[in-house]
Amino acid sequence: MNTTTLSLIELGVVFLGLGVLGHLASRIGLPSVPLYLLGGLALGRSGILEFSGDADVGGIASEIGVVLLLLMLGLEYTATELVTGLRQSWLAGVTDLVLNVVPGAAVALMLGWGPVGALVMGGVTYISSSGIIAKVLGDLGRLGNRETPVILSILVIEDLTMALYLPILVAVLAGATILAGLQAVAISILVLAVIMVAALRYGHVVSNVIASPDRESFLLKLIGAALLVAGVASAMHVSAAVGAFLLGIAISGATARDAARVLEPLRDVFAAIFFFLFGLNTDPRGILPVLGIALLLAAVTATTKVATGWWAARRQGIGTLGRARAGAALIARGEFSIVIAGLAVASGSVDDGLAALATTYVLLLAVTGPIAARFVEPIVRVVSRRPRGTPGLPEAE
Repeated sequence: MNTTTLSLIELGVVFLGLGVLGHLASRIGLPSVPLYLLGGLALGRSGILEFSGDADVGGIASEIGVVLLLLMLGLEYTATELVTGLRQSWLAGVTDLVLNVVPGAAVALMLGWGPVGALVMGGVTYISSSGIIAKVLGDLGRLGNRETPVILSILVIEDLTMALYLPILVAVLAGATILAGLQAVAISILVLAVIMVAALRYGHVVSNVIASPDRESFLLKLIGAALLVAGVASAMHVSAAVGAFLLGIAISGATARDAARVLEPLRDVFAAIFFFLFGLNTDPRGILPVLGIALLLAAVTATTKVATGWWAARRQGIGTLGRARAGAALIARGEFSIVIAGLAVASGSVDDGLAALATTYVLLLAVTGPIAARFVEPIVRVVSRRPRGTPGLPEAE
């Protein structure tokens, strides 16, 4: 068979397999993300089967999946709601930073990876996966819940922190001067400020440009704008996800509602590819030697994320179930953590064991995070010994 024929067959098998896994997830009442990840792991390097795939095409499809996930999340909120949420949740963002950077940095120092390794692992354990969390919230029908703006605010603060962290990390890994690192940070801040101001002050203009009575034209303009903004943000060393999210914030009114409706099936397809490829690129042989440390680190940082979400939701007057849902939603780690570890290993500045630990750690929380988000409500009800509908535990909290 020629390469094109083989790629078509493999892609057909992948899409059919993902469809079966998605159907199975809905039948057993689980989010689809863990099954997509495990499916990729089974077909990846040294897995049950060997899937060659086209790395370049898969990588682009994966990036599009993250962009569409965050664009859809942004469409759920207005710029005013975002600013209000950031003002109310900045203290939770600081708490999140401290509680979740320290465990990763401490493990790196204990393993003898030095300050650079500590900087890398601190970033790996800090940042939650916006892509996985956005998918899970949508799958579980929680986008309209009271705690969701709290979750969203913390995720945005994390992504904005990454816009400052990544230039510093790249400079440190490259052995650049402090001045070069500060220049990169200044550029990131400027880009974020421009995008934020455009979203706040000129959102109606953006909506009018994208809006169209013709569905085909509307969809093309919407996807084109999302990829363009994400690409420009990435070129300026700002998260492409942040750029897509802020574009979603800028689109409002009827345009936002139409955009959410036409994008939903595309988002689901590309997001499935993203999670599948994440599992596909994980080598199972590197998991066992670091599994013990990864399990311990995952348990500690899952607890700190739950504590962060619980406390942040409590400050907003949200009830017990809402606090628990907020904490459980933040557990998942994913794309950013892998990017951080990949940058470090590619630079040759850290021990090779760091990549294995980071990958195992992320895979554990990428799988258990969505499961925890799904089952947190029944667990809280059992622990509190309160039946469904008891006053004080309303469903919308």
